Amino acid sequence: MKNKIIIALGFLSITTILSGCFSAKTASVSGKGGEVVGVGGKAFTEPTPYGMVRIDRGYLKMGLEGKDSLWGKQTPVKDISVDGFWMDQTEITNSQYKQFVMWVHDSILRTRLADPAYGGDETYMITEDKNGDPIAPHLDWNKRLPRKPNEDEQRAIESLYAVNPVTGEKLLDYNQMNYKYEVYDYVTAALRRNRLNPEERNLNTDNPVKYDEVVMISKDTAYIDDQGRIVSETINRPLSGPWDFLNTYIVNIFPDTTVWVNDFRNSENETYLRNYFSNAAYNDYPVVGVTWEQANAFCAWRTDYLLKGLGVEARYIQRYRLPTEAEWEYAGRGKDQSEFPWENKDVVTGNGCFYANFKPDRGNYTKDGNLITSKVGSYSPNSNGLYDMAGNAAEWTSTIFTEAGVDAMNDLNPQLSYNAAKEDPYKLKKKSVRGGSWKDPESYIRSAWRTWEYQNQPRSYIGFRCVRSLANSITGKPQKK
Repeated sequence: MKNKIIIALGFLSITTILSGCFSAKTASVSGKGGEVVGVGGKAFTEPTPYGMVRIDRGYLKMGLEGKDSLWGKQTPVKDISVDGFWMDQTEITNSQYKQFVMWVHDSILRTRLADPAYGGDETYMITEDKNGDPIAPHLDWNKRLPRKPNEDEQRAIESLYAVNPVTGEKLLDYNQMNYKYEVYDYVTAALRRNRLNPEERNLNTDNPVKYDEVVMISKDTAYIDDQGRIVSETINRPLSGPWDFLNTYIVNIFPDTTVWVNDFRNSENETYLRNYFSNAAYNDYPVVGVTWEQANAFCAWRTDYLLKGLGVEARYIQRYRLPTEAEWEYAGRGKDQSEFPWENKDVVTGNGCFYANFKPDRGNYTKDGNLITSKVGSYSPNSNGLYDMAGNAAEWTSTIFTEAGVDAMNDLNPQLSYNAAKEDPYKLKKKSVRGGSWKDPESYIRSAWRTWEYQNQPRSYIGFRCVRSLANSITGKPQKK
């Protein structure tokens, strides 16, 4: 009997075991006699990013079928599929965004402390590797900032602050809080028409490029002029090499705290102007007053901040980014693809408690227990484990806004993207905003509701959260009918 069991187990190990709708091959054959058996390797297991949840790939009927009952607006509908991704459990908070601001502050300060104009302490910069060979200079973040600064160091510290000539207040000079980052456009570089080798441009294409035709490339670049102002330009030039796909951005990243008075004329909101971002009492509230451009800068910084702390596994990690409009709706609807991030179409529970922070009545912002934003995570999460996917702060997506919406996109990972240049007309600067906010009525907080804002326009009711594509999303199973 024992031998029969061993034989049976051996037979299973060299056959295919069926599980559900998929089959999994478990046999391992040694390569002898010149047979091709493939190359082995250790798969990278991606750890769960801090504060994020995994959204597995799946299918969604995106949009609202039929016209909106309140506004009579037709929302494009399409069957789409999206790949898996990580998504922040909550909207990015004031505290998290402050970390970004203070990192920029400290990086500028360390650079100035190493500048001969402020004493020239070269130990704030690393110019050699461990072997003593010269490398590109970069900041030494392990060196502490001076606790008892000398005269030169004090001048460097004070150079980052400005004094109000009327009140005498000494405040951080937010005009200096600029973050420079670079993004390599792999998608544009991969397009066949942009191949560096002209012979590769005409393979099976409906829009062939002549061998000697000049291929024009648009490249974003930026610099600081002599007056300390950011100059952003989009350069159109002939394709000359791989560097043409590297885009440079410089963004002033300090949130616009004046949105609290500019968004609400003839109202008394000075307390929010002075306190919402600076007062630690609001640390766990969603950051607002950030533009789409600033949100992208945060994603870039968060990526670089992560990668510097990793070893060789960094090559597998995908970049933090804003979610596409399709990803946001897919994640917001939850596992049952509900109209709201909760299971039913009511906005209150049987006990009369609200499911989200929004404007439940005309002029009565406090009916749900809040006046403006609320602490992130104050309401129950949806079935994906995501908080505040309805109300609180509306959220930027990476998708440009068009009336056609998803109808103009592919049904696989749908997306429309365009980085509008400064000189572009404003109609090209519309970005999709999802989720509704603390100041919006019930209709606006549905997962499929579409609205927009200009990419350079901050609002007191728009924040964001980040996503990151999965390093390995190949596991899955068919969805049940």
